[in-house]
Amino acid sequence: MPVRIHLDEQLHRRRMTLTELSEAVGITLANLSVLKTGKAKAIRFSTLEALCRALECQPGDIMTWVEGEEEA
Repeated sequence: MPVRIHLDEQLHRRRMTLTELSEAVGITLANLSVLKTGKAKAIRFSTLEALCRALECQPGDIMTWVEGEEEA
């Protein structure tokens, strides 16, 4: 997948668990796990905004596009 998700790094930086993030943003643990593993096909802007607010980061800190990689 050409878009990489860096949720683990942000969770580590904030010393936060996925469960704590789930509670903070009101997203199920299952849906956050799908996003964290890179298996999500889309993300709502409202979800991205909630993640950025909870993690005190910018969207580019959570996701990056990797040139030259093809989607599986």
